[in-house]
Amino acid sequence: MAGDVRDRMVEGAMGLLARRGLQATSFSEVLAATGAPRGSLYHHFPEGKDQLVAAAVDRAGAVLTDAMEPVAGAPAQAVVERFLAIWRAVLSRSQCEAGCAVLAVTVATDSAELLSHATAVFRAWRERLAELLELGGLGADQARRFAMVLIASAEGAVVLSRADQSLEPFEAVAQQLLAQLRGLGADAQA
Repeated sequence: MAGDVRDRMVEGAMGLLARRGLQATSFSEVLAATGAPRGSLYHHFPEGKDQLVAAAVDRAGAVLTDAMEPVAGAPAQAVVERFLAIWRAVLSRSQCEAGCAVLAVTVATDSAELLSHATAVFRAWRERLAELLELGGLGADQARRFAMVLIASAEGAVVLSRADQSLEPFEAVAQQLLAQLRGLGADAQA
């Protein structure tokens, strides 16, 4: 039961970070979003807001990494399509109002510890995407470089789509990324 409350709070913080950013994600907002009792805040997060935000960043990282596992061993194109589909779903479900909780923390924090959590998540995404792309037919160097381009491009496309309140920027970037992947060689596709 206590774990359920903590998990709800972490999930709530993750959603608030993705929609409203770091400054608008307060303990009060998390309580309102999750219905968790006030006393549970300091029970589960005795070090304060940064501890909750760090847990939310870590969870966001794990959610995306786990969501990529169904394409392990698939062609590189399927890996890229899956990654893009995840972000497209975030935008679609939120009507272009949500983005990346990890990015939200990265651009707004002045905490070295929170930045370290975000850095670790982005690094883990790059490494796992590179592994998946290499398994999918890209050379090791190509896979490593394309993983970085994929993350940076998708994150930027999400930001542009949120600003425009339209999927159009995201779809344009997605098409470009898939074209770039095809240009890397026939071994990237199956």
